[in-house]
Amino acid sequence: MRPVRTSVVTAAAAVAALTAVTGCADKSDAKADGSGAVQVTATDTSCKLSKTDFAAGHVKFDIENKGSKVTEVYLLFPDDRIVAERENIGPGLKQQLTAEVKAGSYEVACKPGMKGDGIRQKVTVTGGTEAKRNPQLDTAVAEYRKYAQEQADETLPKVKVFTDAVRAGDVDAAKKAFAPSRLGWERTEPVAESFGDIDPKTDTREDALEKGQKWTGWHRLEKSLWADGKIGDDEKGLATELDKDLTDWQKRVGTAEITPTSMANGAKELLDEVATRKITGEEDRYSHTDLSDFKANVEGAQKAYELLKPVAAKNDATLTTELDKQFASLNTLLDKYRTDPASYDFTSYDKVSEGDRKQLSDAVNALAEPLSKLAAAVTK
Repeated sequence: MRPVRTSVVTAAAAVAALTAVTGCADKSDAKADGSGAVQVTATDTSCKLSKTDFAAGHVKFDIENKGSKVTEVYLLFPDDRIVAERENIGPGLKQQLTAEVKAGSYEVACKPGMKGDGIRQKVTVTGGTEAKRNPQLDTAVAEYRKYAQEQADETLPKVKVFTDAVRAGDVDAAKKAFAPSRLGWERTEPVAESFGDIDPKTDTREDALEKGQKWTGWHRLEKSLWADGKIGDDEKGLATELDKDLTDWQKRVGTAEITPTSMANGAKELLDEVATRKITGEEDRYSHTDLSDFKANVEGAQKAYELLKPVAAKNDATLTTELDKQFASLNTLLDKYRTDPASYDFTSYDKVSEGDRKQLSDAVNALAEPLSKLAAAVTK
């Protein structure tokens, strides 16, 4: 699961929230470095941009966190859908974010403490032309969309095995089908934000619910199966709702907003989430099927990378050599935990020691660091 966003609020609500926020950027206080990048300076109480009007195309944001809290920075559509994001920016750290942006109105949000709607600044992107793109990147996007569609198409029958077992009240059969039903979704998580409200409907954990949000999806059923050990009428209804929401996901893949930079950035942010959140075991906290999710996440990120690699290798061969090395290393480490080499059966995560979890986290971080440079490499 990617962290829950306020992606389902209306545009009107987003404007109202923006109006209420104080401490946003003042152009006169922000300075550009002459590189053409938009400088974003985040503190615990402000979000300052060097400019709020810039041209359409590939836009680079140079982000610096001068606050005392870990922060996140988002480029958002007016309805709060995410164009691009950079998470887990610690105090005193600098990071870059590259996005492919069309002309229109957007918002930049800094989220000190990684909570709430953030401190926001309206930005305007001008110019009637889209970013000039290498035809190879158009092919990469088309192939990733095809991959995502295949994952969705293959997921629905596996989900039906799971939900049919829930509707039948068969706890053991539902438990067996739970992890396999999630693989396709987990592989497409690099671009999960492009599917709108499907993520919060299907893959939200209880402690990540927003105020007033009904808890639905896999993890709600997971708790009933493993923590409660029973299936009631509510769970049977939720199983049918999960079928419906994932069928909606299947239909959305063909029109989802996917770009080379969203593929690259999404893969990096997903691995950051694995290293900082999922590694604790919070994702599948009742079933302990976390390693199956991890493997699917890495496969989805690697697919995005491999499709972008032909362009990235021409622009930065050293980077792609390092990425090849780190993907291979992480996959080798994960495969050590397979209980059946021919399947996606893995060691129960509650049996993985703290030391081994740290080794996994270190391997993910070793991959995420060079992966953060992929978006810039494909837009040179």
